[in-house]
Parts: sequence; structure tokens; C-alpha cells
Amino acid sequence: MTGAAAIRVLVVDDQQIVREGLVALLGLMDGVEVAGAAGDGEGALRLLAETSADVVLMDLRMPVMDGVAATRHIARRHPKVAVLVLTTYADDDSIADALRSGARGYLTKDAGRAEIAAALRATASGQSTFSGAVSRRLVAAMLRPDPRHPVPPERWGNPDGLTPREAEILKLIAGGMSNQQIAGALFIGESTVKTHINHAFAKIGARGRSDATRYVYRHGLAEA
Repeated sequence: MTGAAAIRVLVVDDQQIVREGLVALLGLMDGVEVAGAAGDGEGALRLLAETSADVVLMDLRMPVMDGVAATRHIARRHPKVAVLVLTTYADDDSIADALRSGARGYLTKDAGRAEIAAALRATASGQSTFSGAVSRRLVAAMLRPDPRHPVPPERWGNPDGLTPREAEILKLIAGGMSNQQIAGALFIGESTVKTHINHAFAKIGARGRSDATRYVYRHGLAEA
């Protein structure tokens, strides 16, 4: 990252050995600077009031103030600071709580150095990023029928001639997933994902992912 400012990262984890290990790991990464470390959410908020950070690497289950509550406070008080969750837990409730609170990414603690580095760069630049296991759970949740909101007959087909796969990929784009994450979640090649996206964008007249996201919600595809 020659010529670019280092990504300042605040580490938050209640386990001292994990916290110190992450600080040491981040210290070895090019273009990354450790802004500080805290053992709970309240400590993280105190540090953010005293120093600047681009990304908070946040554990979820902690005493005093957990990661979900801390993320909610950070999103409100420090909207320019991205939260990247790094936790042992990848259950639906934990993922949903973190994302609803404002987390921009979600990794599990089996992530390697390269995956953490890539996720830090992505979240610092405003992108959403998820580990493979989390992406698969998000896909499953998005595609799971919701009995509270049955799809009416007039919406059984997809609008604008979209194929089922194109509609599926548009939903995942609206969920903030990258082409690489979509490919991994659907077990198809990234080039195939790009082909489907090009076809879908041409059909709906989208010029980019923001247009596609608006289309998904305008046509109710996210609920289908």
C-alpha cells in the first residue's frame, strides 16, 4: 500500500491472549496500523473518543458491553468507522444481530491472515465482506421462504424476463455480497456470476450495483 495511508485498526476482544495475538498479527501486515486494543465494548468506545480508527475488529460475546451493543453505539457516534466482526459464532441470530447493529463485515476466528487483511481493506473502503461460512448462511436465509409473507400469484414469475438464477444473484447483490462471495455461496465460477450480472443488468437497465439494489427492493424480489 505504498503511498496510501495505513488502515488504523482498533482490536476489541475480552480474551487477553486473543487480543494480544491479533495486535501482533496486525502489526505484521503492510498498510495496517494498530490504533489500540480493548477488552470490552465500553473500552472500545472510550478509545474511539480519544483516538482515530478506520476499522474496529470486534468480538461479539464480551462482558460489560458486548459487541452488538458496542457496534450500535459506534454506528451512531462514529459513522465513518467500520466495524468488522471477528467471532467464534456463526449462527443466524449472531450474524443478524451484528449486521442489524451496523457491522460492515463478519468473519469467524478460523480466518487466516490473508482473509483478515483482505476484509480490513474491504471494510475500510466501504465494502461489505463475509467469510465463506457466513455468506452461505446469508444465502440460505435470504432464499428461505417466509411463511408470514407468502408470495402472491402475480409475483410467481420474475419481472423483466429475469431467469431464476439472475433474480437470485440480484438478491445477493442487494445483500451486499461481492462477485467472489456470490460465486462461493452458489458454488459457481466468478466468470459465470459476471455473465449473469451483465445479462440481468441489461434486462433491468441497471448501470451499477446501487441501481440493482434499488430494483430488488422496488420489485419486492428481496421478499420473494
